[in-house]
Amino acid sequence: MVLPLLLVVPLLGFSNQVYGIFKEESYLYLNLVIKILIIVFTMAIAIQSWLVFSHLPSNQTLYIGNLFFITALLELVSLVIHQNYSVHSHYAVMSIHIIMRLCLAIGFLFIIVKPKQNLAMKYRYYTYGSSLILVLLTLFLVYLSSRQLLFENQLNKINDLVFLLSAVFQIVTIIILSKYFKKIPKRVMWLICAAIYLIFSDIFFVISKDWQSIWGFSALIYQFFAFYFFLKAIYYTTVEKPYQQLLKIKQDLEHSQQELHFQAYHDDITQLPNEHLLLKTLKESLHANNYQKAIIAIEIDRLAAIRASIGISYSNKMMKLVAERIQAILPPYYFATKLNEGQFIIYINHVKTREELLQFCLNLRNVMKKPLQVQLFSLNGNLNIGIALHEEDCTGEELLMHAQLAMREASQLPQRCLFYKPYMSNGVTDRILIEQDLHKALANQEFYLDFQPQVNLKTGKIESVEALVRWRHPSRGFVAPDQFISIAEESGLIIPLGKWILETACAQAKAWEEQGLPPMKVAVNLSLGQLFQQDLVQMVQEILQRTRLEPKHLQLEITESMTMNIDQMTQLLYELKALGIEIAVDDFGTGYSSLSYLKDFPIDCLKIDRAFVRNIQHNPNDEALVSMILSMAKHLRLKVVAEGIEEVEQLAFLINGDCDYIQGYLFSKPISAEQISNNFKELHRHALEILTQFTYVEDYII
Repeated sequence: MVLPLLLVVPLLGFSNQVYGIFKEESYLYLNLVIKILIIVFTMAIAIQSWLVFSHLPSNQTLYIGNLFFITALLELVSLVIHQNYSVHSHYAVMSIHIIMRLCLAIGFLFIIVKPKQNLAMKYRYYTYGSSLILVLLTLFLVYLSSRQLLFENQLNKINDLVFLLSAVFQIVTIIILSKYFKKIPKRVMWLICAAIYLIFSDIFFVISKDWQSIWGFSALIYQFFAFYFFLKAIYYTTVEKPYQQLLKIKQDLEHSQQELHFQAYHDDITQLPNEHLLLKTLKESLHANNYQKAIIAIEIDRLAAIRASIGISYSNKMMKLVAERIQAILPPYYFATKLNEGQFIIYINHVKTREELLQFCLNLRNVMKKPLQVQLFSLNGNLNIGIALHEEDCTGEELLMHAQLAMREASQLPQRCLFYKPYMSNGVTDRILIEQDLHKALANQEFYLDFQPQVNLKTGKIESVEALVRWRHPSRGFVAPDQFISIAEESGLIIPLGKWILETACAQAKAWEEQGLPPMKVAVNLSLGQLFQQDLVQMVQEILQRTRLEPKHLQLEITESMTMNIDQMTQLLYELKALGIEIAVDDFGTGYSSLSYLKDFPIDCLKIDRAFVRNIQHNPNDEALVSMILSMAKHLRLKVVAEGIEEVEQLAFLINGDCDYIQGYLFSKPISAEQISNNFKELHRHALEILTQFTYVEDYII
């Protein structure tokens, strides 16, 4: 773009020497060649605008095409007339050239200033037809004036004035174009270059007294370059830029296809391959060679309850942390995926030994021992792991199902890791049906509460009861709690069910008080899912307010396994304790947590699990453990409740060990609220009859 401008330097200082390089007749041919090229360029712009208008129907595209269509026709007529040299033809050529340059300068400025708008296709025919008529009319007027030589003496002055005026118009055009440089830099650059070269061309035409001189020839050269840059601008706008946009659209489309493919076969949260890619991989590689294949199914224990308690966003962050830890220890040949249910599946296409799989699971459990820090929550990633080895007649989906069955069975074992066995497939359908029925049971009021009295060994009075949920299925009949509680926890239904149990128990305790029974404390078990509820404290407070039960008559029981997360649990229990309720640890001695929580938590009571009491009179180890618990509780100033008392010998041992409360079939099995209301005196009398067999003199009430 800059190089042609350098031609000005030798023209200014050495015009005669430069002109003398060629003979004079050579310049005639060069002028002819340049004029032909100018006609070709202007007609190319006109044709290109005509063709492009059907795709880019803007007024600017149409007007540029018309402007250069007029220019091309006038240049063509000028070239034809110039070959027949005479006074009249010279006059006509100069007149046409003046009109053409004035039309080009004004038209270019008009197109730049005119606001852009879209036009209908019919305007293409109207404007090009009008341009043809305008050219014919102009030529007719030029012909008439050339026959009379009306402005022959003033023609050179008019010529100079028009070219200078054209240069001024081009300068104005450059100023206007510069405002749009940042918006469309490439197109504006080409148009400014075209305007600059037209200015040089106009100046050289003014300087030139003879069009056959070096200045006239240079003017044509610069005019040719100006039209070349016009053509470049039109080509960039109508061909190059749309093509670049098309390439970008193609690249974006390919990128979008890759993203869609990734999204279709990967999990949004963890970015691990999903179930679709897993099944596809199993279908392609499961029978590809004779190597032993296996699937390891992994789930976070009580995930549904955790998710229902802390919310989806926090549980998703938890899943992401788990995925990162799994990937960090993943060996070669191990293909990790994540299912929608929140389970992680690892496919191994080359298993050497079973010990290799067990070692990986052990490493994984060790990695997950460190709590998962999710915002303010410090969560324990206890994993249930199931392993299934591929058998010859087993499909990929069956292998996956076997690993998942083993995983569910593993959740009931202390080691939480188990290989699949054929017996595990029994009862799967029944478990699914129970889960489906659970969704309807609460709405259909199929649940009810039984209450088991707790007797104060110091006074012989029934001072508290434990609320126990029961399910009366419309077709199955009575469904034992150990059959549906674990399913409710896994499915997240334990949250609404736990709220119903708590509110029903509190309302019943208040109802007994209003019936005239002595005030009784009601003990209600909390599930792990409820402990992670963000509004647990508020919910308990609202239930106490609705039922009008005094907080001191409510005892919430947590299991020992819930005490693993000491930091979070301490704050929660103190908030609950601030309401005025009591906190008890249920099934004490069966968990695997540190006993340090006994000094950190605001606990009021320990409940000795029935597993220790059952053989207390026959097993010295159980006897020693119960004695130790009773002694430790006494030193920590905690009350103790012994569960599962069925024999007098068990009762005698507990009385001698200074136990505070007992509950069990020896006194009463779990009974309905109505039975307690109607038979309270009889229950109380029965408890006193049993206790009168032993000698104790204390009047201590909890």
